Amino acid sequence: MQHEFWHERWQQNQIGFHRDEVNAYLPQFWPGLGIAAGSQVFVPLCGKSWDMLWLRDLGYEVIGVELSALAVQAFFAENGLSAHSYQQGKFSVSEAGGIRIYCGDFFELTAELLADTAAVYDRAALVALPAEMRAVYAVHMQNLLASGTQILLVAFDYPQPEMQGPPFSVPADEVQALYQAWCKVELLHTQDILASEPRFRAKGVSRMQELVYALQVLDKPAVDE
Repeated sequence: MQHEFWHERWQQNQIGFHRDEVNAYLPQFWPGLGIAAGSQVFVPLCGKSWDMLWLRDLGYEVIGVELSALAVQAFFAENGLSAHSYQQGKFSVSEAGGIRIYCGDFFELTAELLADTAAVYDRAALVALPAEMRAVYAVHMQNLLASGTQILLVAFDYPQPEMQGPPFSVPADEVQALYQAWCKVELLHTQDILASEPRFRAKGVSRMQELVYALQVLDKPAVDE
């Protein structure tokens, strides 16, 4: 999956993955992580998600990374935020109102940039990637995060042959395979969502579940990418 795919999605406004509302799992499960107000929260592949505003309003310092400059510009403009922008290494950085977004390639992020991160909210990153990239994503995330970092992860489970992602199906056994060597993995919630997702039914999907996980990074050395 090349960068051009996502740039075209934003240019053509094919952003069915975006929701003009806060994800319901945030107020339901985020408080249970016990992340102190004032902590830094990282949102990978953040788009223009309203979830960043919800986290900011709880008193967190929100850090996002997003490939599309259109998405970054739209986030600040649509929320009435006048962003200060500057270049930092390979990233164009925009920040305002307690939210900082690095515009560029997630895989170019370094542990130094996320050194103060206490938690990660991943609703749309892992599921946006095909299988071969998910393994690389998980390894890079491991190298970015310090021991003790907590992750709230949302994934889909559906018969992958029935629909071409994204979003891709990431069943429970794959989540375990990607994370269990370096995270404590707890499944918090499973919900059948097909009845409320007509766009997926229209594509022929016969079964779809959303799964919510709480992960915590274990003490483990970094691995080679």
